[in-house]
Amino acid sequence: MTTEKFDIAMVGLGVMGRNLVLNIADHGFSVAGYDLDQEKVEALRQEGAGKPVLAVTALADLIAALKQPRAIIMLVPAGPPVDAVIRDLLPHLSAGDLIIDGGNSHFSDTDLRAKEVTSRGLGYLGVGISGGASGARHGPSMMPGGSASMYARVRPIFEAAAAKVDGDPCVTFLGPRSAGHYVKMVHNGIEYAIMQLIAETYDLLNRGAGLSNDQLAETYAQWNDTDVGGFLVEITAHIFRQPDDRSCQRLIDVILDEAKQKGTGLWTSQEAMALQVPAPTIDMAVAMRDLSVLKEQREAASKVLPATVGTYEGNQEELKSQLREALYVGMLVAFAQGLALLRHASDQYEYDLQLEDVARIWRGGCIIRAKMLEDIRSAYQRRGDLTNLLLDEPLATKVKSRHEGLRAIVRTAAALRIPTPGFMVSLAYLDAYRSPWLPANLIQAQRDYFGAHTYERIDRKGVFHTQWNT
Repeated sequence: MTTEKFDIAMVGLGVMGRNLVLNIADHGFSVAGYDLDQEKVEALRQEGAGKPVLAVTALADLIAALKQPRAIIMLVPAGPPVDAVIRDLLPHLSAGDLIIDGGNSHFSDTDLRAKEVTSRGLGYLGVGISGGASGARHGPSMMPGGSASMYARVRPIFEAAAAKVDGDPCVTFLGPRSAGHYVKMVHNGIEYAIMQLIAETYDLLNRGAGLSNDQLAETYAQWNDTDVGGFLVEITAHIFRQPDDRSCQRLIDVILDEAKQKGTGLWTSQEAMALQVPAPTIDMAVAMRDLSVLKEQREAASKVLPATVGTYEGNQEELKSQLREALYVGMLVAFAQGLALLRHASDQYEYDLQLEDVARIWRGGCIIRAKMLEDIRSAYQRRGDLTNLLLDEPLATKVKSRHEGLRAIVRTAAALRIPTPGFMVSLAYLDAYRSPWLPANLIQAQRDYFGAHTYERIDRKGVFHTQWNT
């Protein structure tokens, strides 16, 4: 056993944990890694050769190797595995030691764990980490919440390991308790929405307009140099060029049309509904993943309710232009819904989130990094109390110049019988949000009619009930 003392530890040496260990070590910090799986430990030993890295299978060895007060990151699956690791760690730790949950834990679990751990004189951080395996290795976006003083201890490590945009690290302390995991949850909800919108552009271009994989790849590569550019558009271009090593086809054409979910998008929708913050683009993205899994039912329905997909007969370049405008508006609407939820949740849970900081650290490293985040950050610089991005004048101007493209795409998709629910609900949200009148007066009347739930009037204050004529 080495006598060297290490700066920080990692529990969980899967792809994410191992890559983050190597990333931290590359920036001059020593890291001790622990896993019960001997193969994962051996992989770290090999990949970390020549770096300030220790890999062990005994928890006691990990604890003994750390500088005091200790700092330990957990990167294990959310749920019971996190609780199991904490139970294993607690008997070995001393007052002032710090446990960091870097997984996708539900924010309410983080609050409970933080309360329990801090009651023992220890520190606890819930840190959302986005960027996948590549981000973990080369620089993720990191979203820490918990104790500000505890974060200050590991801040140099996190800032060194995080992605950089113009030298600015994509990490900052976000707020108390579960603030970091809440922000990561909403990040993932926005991610669901953007992925659904991009998938709908693919369906229209492929089934509707007949573009080949090479043409699709070129289209998304061109779009990535425009205002809809970002990580998800960039990798979409790469995907269409990928050959399948088991056939003579492109890989995209042999992938099953079912997309499951791990829960974070669902959590975002549930929270939005609980806090009464409308987020229909995110909701629809979650629903479409659920619908995609009903493969057998969809195939049966196609026989009972047959509908032939039409062929787009118009100008393909015009369709591409309209789709790019629609994607811009849809993406901005998804960000607006997610950030509006963060604004409300910040008040509800007393996180004191600074949404400019959230937009800033999402600009690099994370899955939803996109060029429009610079404009979104600027919007919050202009108005830190902005309740919805669509109320920002410069962004509203961009929406006004592009929303007809979204409207045209919804018409085209409906005519071709190609489902584009993400675009449709984004347009509906936009039209509803900017409408000074909605037919909710009838809903109030109906509720009072059948349940005496009362209603409010436009001409006087108070609540009223009517004995309706039957």
